[in-house]
Amino acid sequence: MSIYYIDAIRLALEEALDKDPSVFLYGQDIGRFGGAFKATQGLKEKFPDRVVDAPISEDAIAGLAIGAAIEGMRPVIEMQFADFSSIAFNQIVNNAATHYFRTGVPVPLVMRLPSGGTPGSGPFHSQNLEAIYGHYPGLKVVAPAFVSDAYSLMLEAIACDDPVIFCEHKFLYRWLSTERFRPLDLPIGKGRIIRAGKHATVATYSAMVHEALKAADELAKDGWQIEIVDLRTIKPLDTDTVLASVARTGRLLAVSEDFPFGSVASEVVAKVASSGFDLLDAPPMQHNSKDTPIPYHPNLWSAHRPTAESIKIALLELLNF
Repeated sequence: MSIYYIDAIRLALEEALDKDPSVFLYGQDIGRFGGAFKATQGLKEKFPDRVVDAPISEDAIAGLAIGAAIEGMRPVIEMQFADFSSIAFNQIVNNAATHYFRTGVPVPLVMRLPSGGTPGSGPFHSQNLEAIYGHYPGLKVVAPAFVSDAYSLMLEAIACDDPVIFCEHKFLYRWLSTERFRPLDLPIGKGRIIRAGKHATVATYSAMVHEALKAADELAKDGWQIEIVDLRTIKPLDTDTVLASVARTGRLLAVSEDFPFGSVASEVVAKVASSGFDLLDAPPMQHNSKDTPIPYHPNLWSAHRPTAESIKIALLELLNF
């Protein structure tokens, strides 16, 4: 039976609820409706007191979760779209992120952000906010690209004593599946090489991993061997794995679906330029979505975000430098 990316998230939530009575889920329409994308479908029936519908107030959702976490619970909150989490921004970056630093009391909460673009979703339902949350000390930010990672990282996030921003890509929910699902023994903060190569490194995460794999397949027809690093975690960033890859290839293309200014790709390029300049045979490059609001029309959206074809073009520029 195929297990989809969203199934893995639901299975991890169910397992956490089953094993730990301090875990509870809180968010708009996550109860009998099963959530905006059905990630919590069926959990209300099994855990009626710990799968709780919230009022339409992201600020209140985050505030309640922070208070519960301080008192020893492990809340998992759902924002229907990552974009909406900006309404709870103060609660997350000023209260949750700094609380342990200020008081010594941990805030073990997980904020689930259905992130990234899908055709026709437009500027309010398609954004990637991982770079923004990664900016703040005290937060951990993860962005799984595979079914097994979605499962394993969710369980790790729930067990973590720090607030974790869990960026789950909406495009992967029902597009990505596996027949051989197995948990990974790879913690938060560790990336991995998912395709070996020797001519250039692509460092990326989430849905862009799959676009990069397609680009690498195309370039392989001409003899180019592209190594791909799946970052898995945005904060802390596994710089060591990226640098080790660049040491083998001499070239870096960092790809992320967020906007270019101050993006995750910018951070990867900066770290490699400052810590691994001697490893480079060409200037490190980044490739992002366009620096404009995200368009509604599917054709414009396809031109706005990085794709396998645009990644291939960027890689050819890098390879021919």
